Amino acid sequence: MDNTIILDIHNVSKRFPGVQALDDVSFEICRGRIHALVGENGAGKSTLIKIISGAERMDSGYFSINGEKASFTKPLEAINAGISVVHQEMRLVPQLSVAENIFIGRPQTYKKVKLVAWKRMYREARELLDSIGAESIDEREITGNLSIAEQQMVEICKALSYNAKIIIMDEPSASLTDRELTMLFAILRELRQRGITVIYISHRLEEIFEIANDVTVLRDGRMIHTGPVEGLTRESLISLMVGRTLDNEYPKEFVPAGKTLLEVRNLNMPGVIRDVSFDLKEGEILGIAGLVGSGRTETARIIFGADHSARLSGDILIRGEKVTIKSVQDAMRHGIALIPEDRQRQGLVLGMDVRGNISMASIDRISRAGFLSRKKENDLSEKSIRALRIVTPSGRHPVKNLSGGNQQKVVIAKWLAANSDILIMDEPTRGIDVGAKAEIYKLMTDFAKEGKGIIIISSEMPEIVGMCDRVLVFRDGMIGGELQRTEVTQERILNYAIK
Repeated sequence: MDNTIILDIHNVSKRFPGVQALDDVSFEICRGRIHALVGENGAGKSTLIKIISGAERMDSGYFSINGEKASFTKPLEAINAGISVVHQEMRLVPQLSVAENIFIGRPQTYKKVKLVAWKRMYREARELLDSIGAESIDEREITGNLSIAEQQMVEICKALSYNAKIIIMDEPSASLTDRELTMLFAILRELRQRGITVIYISHRLEEIFEIANDVTVLRDGRMIHTGPVEGLTRESLISLMVGRTLDNEYPKEFVPAGKTLLEVRNLNMPGVIRDVSFDLKEGEILGIAGLVGSGRTETARIIFGADHSARLSGDILIRGEKVTIKSVQDAMRHGIALIPEDRQRQGLVLGMDVRGNISMASIDRISRAGFLSRKKENDLSEKSIRALRIVTPSGRHPVKNLSGGNQQKVVIAKWLAANSDILIMDEPTRGIDVGAKAEIYKLMTDFAKEGKGIIIISSEMPEIVGMCDRVLVFRDGMIGGELQRTEVTQERILNYAIK
């Protein structure tokens, strides 16, 4: 394996108002290796990647590419130097074809006239797709019709079309099924064989041990460890990331179930879900598992009033009384909260600050005679920031500038502050580091101890197994099976999900 240093980072520091994002960070990345970059939310990973890719300027230090010092003022300079980023949120234009997205901004043209050479562009897109094993993707297909995994392949091809030598992948597995993740890993191994370096950012530690050759750990803006993955264990890596050992990653405590809190009876929406019936008791953590598209999220959004249709039928009962939920406001009045799967588009108002996002579901409680009490709002947000350890300079900091994991904590804080009795959490720890996950799991347990009910929808099997009292497995828009606490295993969940 090639040990030639392709990227050498020297004493890089970066400070934002109130936050030392990077503090004297130094490490090396070798050519043709998969180098994992890990750390808790707010550790400095995103800032470092922005500096390397030209989206941010460092305050001090420098980095070298193939032995030559580099300093980029904009992303295009980094791209031209052979560095490309595949972001967690895709940067593709869904209305354009695959080939157009691969060559966006620089279409293949004829030499003598400025007309698009469509045949050549389609041919070269086809060659790029074939080179990474994406033969099933049609270069003429509209990109918006592709799955998330297929769109990632298009992003990789776009990077390769720039002759990228270093590809940075930011949380690439966040929305992938196990099968799609296997396909992605096969592509990454192929890139490694071709001498291309991959910087891989992920909170899923099992992926680090499966795919990465080397790993660098950041904590509080400092480089804590760098070296081969070989010789590390999951426990030792967690300890490096959080600065302490996690004695119990899933701190679930048994809480005796109380009275029935929520009843769902024969919920139907043609083409979406069929005959969905279940209940949720006080103090219970109910898991909902199943493959992507099985009806899990759709059921949650219907219960929360986010998706209502004249074709919807069935009954929802709260504490034994039938209720009508046609809107989010109806659900909130009945004490139902939803932490959505897509935090940025559905869970936050990115144009507002942290304080405003936390308090928005509690406006009635912190207002008087129609006027908002800033003191009550500040007290509410500061209490939530401390309780969830949200990394932010202050409650007035723009929520859009937080890391993904801290944005997720703000969404959770909003509903915890609203004192909801029923908390539906759709992929609650996606993009969140192991330390923050343990804190959120502890909050779930505390919430259950208060006699409230939690529904967790998750694609992470260990999370479902480790935290839930009971599990419903969805398949083809309906409940395919139910497992009690003592019956829950990953194998049984998969059996109900795919049979």
